Amino acid sequence: MSIPWQNLRSSRWKAIYIGILILLLAITIWLTPPRAVELHNILHHLNFLPFMIAGMIFGWRGAVWALLFATLVQTPTIVRHWTHWPMDAQDQVVELSIFGAAGIIAGFLSDRERIQRKRVEATKTELEHVYTELRQKIDQMKKAERLSAVGQLAASLAHEIRNPLASISGAAGILKRGHASQENTDECLGILEKESQRLNKLLTNFLDFARPRLPRYQPVNPGTLIESVASIARHSAILRDVELVIEEAKNIPAVECDAEQLKQVLLNLIINAVQATEGPGTVQIRSFVRQNRLQIEICDEGSGIAPEQQEKIFDPFFTTKENGTGLGLAIAANIIEQHGGTLSGTNNPEKGMTFRLELPITRPLKPGEATRAQ
Repeated sequence: MSIPWQNLRSSRWKAIYIGILILLLAITIWLTPPRAVELHNILHHLNFLPFMIAGMIFGWRGAVWALLFATLVQTPTIVRHWTHWPMDAQDQVVELSIFGAAGIIAGFLSDRERIQRKRVEATKTELEHVYTELRQKIDQMKKAERLSAVGQLAASLAHEIRNPLASISGAAGILKRGHASQENTDECLGILEKESQRLNKLLTNFLDFARPRLPRYQPVNPGTLIESVASIARHSAILRDVELVIEEAKNIPAVECDAEQLKQVLLNLIINAVQATEGPGTVQIRSFVRQNRLQIEICDEGSGIAPEQQEKIFDPFFTTKENGTGLGLAIAANIIEQHGGTLSGTNNPEKGMTFRLELPITRPLKPGEATRAQ
């Protein structure tokens, strides 16, 4: 009859194997002639094996039981040799004692290690449970945060749409009654046109913010790009008696970016700086490279922004302008983030603000893209 492999690994079978080993050693010692001193020494030393195995598998209690069983089955040999070969009998008693003590010590250490392992496993299980709960909580928080952001965005959009709709509704009501003078009619038509354009601009900016276009990378000369944007904004600056001053560091390398998107960002920042500066005044545009990143600073001479509002300047629909949509800076921050850069704004020590744009010189790697073809 074959014994299943699972049974061979059970504690009961392990104890039986140890008992058989102790019994075989006792029988071999009994049958070995007393004059074979070297063979007896070897057999006595072999007692070390079952005691250590019992201690390691079953702890100090297992080692004690193994020692007691070995003492029981080897006592007849010890008694037989005590009279005629006392040296061998004494060696057998000493080695049983020493090896038994060693097995018990090993059993103590094994028990301690087993207890520590159980504690570690329990801690691991508890940590895995906590990690699972934490991950679920984080997922729930992210979902709630996304829903909250969507709700705030929808509420802000509805608020921004309500004002032009109210103007359109009022103007349409006046025209509907048909008693308005030609002057009032022209005024109402102007309101309808102006507010319709405002709504169109608002929705266009919102779509640009909600569904940003992926950058189309190409090598761009930063100095040429800044100069082309400044030439567009210079007309508005002249009307407000504001001078645009460009300070460009030498030997700035070409930057991999989407030229049209970067123009959009710079134009928005420069126009904002011009509008914030009361003429006569100056808007400085500085560009340089630091730590392999292009940095462009637009510094105005306006009134700056309140410290409690500084963290909100890139939030959608946040604006300090009377007719602003509050999406310009949010769109600009999205574009720069897609390029792997950062956009920040801080108050100057004396007056005005400085917006700092940082971009990597080379195109950032996509997720999973290890290298770029040379």
